[in-house]
Amino acid sequence: MTLTLMSPASERVPSPAPDAPSPSTRSGWLVQMLSEMPDTNDHNHVYLGVHVRGSVTVVRERGTTLLEPNDLVFCDPARQHLLRFGEDCQMIFFRVPRCYLGVTEAELNQVLGVPVRGGEGIGALASDFLTALAAKAEFRRSTIGDRRARTAVHLLSVLVMELLEADATEEADDASGAGNEILSRIHAYIEEHLMDPDLSPESIARAHHISVRYLQKLFQNDGSTVSQWVRRRRLEFCRFELGRSHRRVTMAAVAHRWGFNSPSHFSRTFRGAYGMSPSQWQALATSAFAPANAGAQDE
Repeated sequence: MTLTLMSPASERVPSPAPDAPSPSTRSGWLVQMLSEMPDTNDHNHVYLGVHVRGSVTVVRERGTTLLEPNDLVFCDPARQHLLRFGEDCQMIFFRVPRCYLGVTEAELNQVLGVPVRGGEGIGALASDFLTALAAKAEFRRSTIGDRRARTAVHLLSVLVMELLEADATEEADDASGAGNEILSRIHAYIEEHLMDPDLSPESIARAHHISVRYLQKLFQNDGSTVSQWVRRRRLEFCRFELGRSHRRVTMAAVAHRWGFNSPSHFSRTFRGAYGMSPSQWQALATSAFAPANAGAQDE
């Protein structure tokens, strides 16, 4: 693992230590070479930047983030657009072999440009250790310096794994939010088409431009199945209609209206759900809500 310190200036000159003062110039970039320069064609290494001072902005698809002192960010010299440097800024860059981090290329690409706060968690530990490592010039080409560099690489591999886990959790949350949104639309669609005897998982999936498998997964995450949800809602409407006291309707008519093609199947399903037949429920509900003086009025 090697080290480079960058700060704004108009020319490139070597410097023995990262805390050496930078010359005051009009514009351009000064790279204080504590090791070889970052190569934009270097595909075997990744760079970790530790923010020291000034204005540095990380630009990603999800938005921009202003780095604070001690914050960290993995970057690739071939993707210089990820970082925007302001005036009087300074960063320390550590050059790390990609293979040492123990992740695939695709996984490593996921963490490039992801800001890591240097004041909390593993980010604080990594930032403090790397800053101390950069400040000790006498350790850079010594046995103890080599051991510290290896420790730093192990620490960075842990940091990468934590970033990947956080990204996976964020994606799961996003997917969950999107799933909840489409599930709400599907529930509304089912309510509107409960009377349609042809309502089925296939027709529901087709109406929402999703696969039946994904539809079933949405309901499975909600603790049910598509068919169970449709059946339960149909039974609830049937029970409500059969229990209304202001008019008498036949069981077969109610079953047919709410998508049950077979009265016998409806009767078995109703009994399984409520512990009594539709006719028993109808008699019980209408008698319970009948006026107490109905008999006297009939006489």
